[in-house]
Amino acid sequence: MIPKSFEKLVKIMARLRAKNGCPWDRAQTHSSLKKHIIEEAYELCDAIDSKDSTKLKDELGDFLFQVIFQAQIAKERGAFDIDDVLRASAEKMFYRHPHVFGKHKARDPDDAYKHWQSRKEQEKSYKDRKNILDGVPKTLPALIKAQKVSRRAAHQGFDWPDISFVVDKVHEELEEVKAEIKSGNKRRLSEEIGDLLFVIVILSRFGGVDAEESLHSATKKFARRFKNIERALKKRNKKFTECTFEELYRLWRINR
Repeated sequence: MIPKSFEKLVKIMARLRAKNGCPWDRAQTHSSLKKHIIEEAYELCDAIDSKDSTKLKDELGDFLFQVIFQAQIAKERGAFDIDDVLRASAEKMFYRHPHVFGKHKARDPDDAYKHWQSRKEQEKSYKDRKNILDGVPKTLPALIKAQKVSRRAAHQGFDWPDISFVVDKVHEELEEVKAEIKSGNKRRLSEEIGDLLFVIVILSRFGGVDAEESLHSATKKFARRFKNIERALKKRNKKFTECTFEELYRLWRINR
């Protein structure tokens, strides 16, 4: 049974889009809302990281409203409505979990993923793809896209034998980066840095860690340490530009 609060939200959306509704909501299209969907997704991720349940509840509601908004616009043009969205999602989840709703068994998360991927490859939308990498969103952030592309290739058996080969490749790519730094060719340097980053993504996958989360944590750690140095300098009435490299590096090590 669909909660009454959900039905209420759907009705509110319909009212906002009605003839005497909100001018801003009435003016929106599928495309004009894309930036808001992305913004809400990032705000939701921030709420998850904050571990604040109240904030998480609010941001989940905002994100859900974007889904309902898109479905309402589709309903108005006779394409589908929110019931169709829910029904299609339920059918997809049921079909892709044969290890839960069928006779198959999954020993661990990796085995469950194999069942999921196997079922996914049987779907028409997947079979219609001309190439294995078709369907990877073009607008994905580069790091997430690299993870998805390398994972798809690996699923087809196009992968390194083990992590030691990947580590060797990291060293090889780093040497090529060093060579291009010496050459002064920025175009080639950019290309080699890209190759190095891509191999780092593969290394992360072999190590069982998420490259996006790893970089996010490292950036967060850097920001925390940088702020500590900034506070230390303020106590001394000094600016970054007034310090030598040695002074800043010493403060950096103190604030590790």
